[in-house]
Amino acid sequence: MPTAPAAFLRFLALLIFAALPVAVQAQSCDGTLPPPGPDGRVAGHFPYGDASAQDIVPAPAGFGLKPYCKVHHAMLADLQRLLDAARADPAVGGELRGLSCHREVARQRNVFCRDRSMSAAERAISVAPAGYSEHATGYAIDFAVRPARGCPDAEACMAASPAARWLIANARRFGFEMSFPAGNRQRVKWEPWHWRWVGTGPGEPGATQARAVFAKARAQFPADPGIRDPLKVVVKSQPPVPMVPVAAPPAPVRKKGRRR
Repeated sequence: MPTAPAAFLRFLALLIFAALPVAVQAQSCDGTLPPPGPDGRVAGHFPYGDASAQDIVPAPAGFGLKPYCKVHHAMLADLQRLLDAARADPAVGGELRGLSCHREVARQRNVFCRDRSMSAAERAISVAPAGYSEHATGYAIDFAVRPARGCPDAEACMAASPAARWLIANARRFGFEMSFPAGNRQRVKWEPWHWRWVGTGPGEPGATQARAVFAKARAQFPADPGIRDPLKVVVKSQPPVPMVPVAAPPAPVRKKGRRR
């Protein structure tokens, strides 16, 4: 017969073992999500790892609504040019601010787990699970408009604002494209506030790396508005010139003269 201390330790071990699955699920809060598909997506979202800490720098002063707004250093110059152009254009009718910038995987987990009233699969329609958010790359920004004029941040009503219309018309000039357009086949919520940077062209510094990160997403589910590079036709060798045989000219017809 076990002694009292041994019985107590056994009971404690069983209690911990029984509570373990609940603790693990509470920590991850995504246990009901489907496994990754053939292309690596989970609930519509592609996998993205954390950007290197040395690549993440503070956003332009005054841009972030929160002081810890940071972005990938490669996009910093284009972001500053976009903000300068927006401030100089009276059609914007307000100020573009940074609602959410770089979010490392650990913080993305907190964002995804924030609303537990819905299932993980339902949350994934509008919030990427940890490890599957474009924000982890440092290339993505959620824009906000100030003054908000009654439209909450990260809501579709933003698309009707002059600032959002300006973004749709001009963001491509600065290397930004809308990741999740309306009715996208990726089955992610329309997010007119969410834009990713891929550079204005493949030759721009840092653009090649950014485009490699989003290669699958851009190929399978093109952004709209998106950046479309002009096609370049490269001729490596001169094709042979086809030889068309030329028909011989018809023989002249001799007219018969009158006999005299």
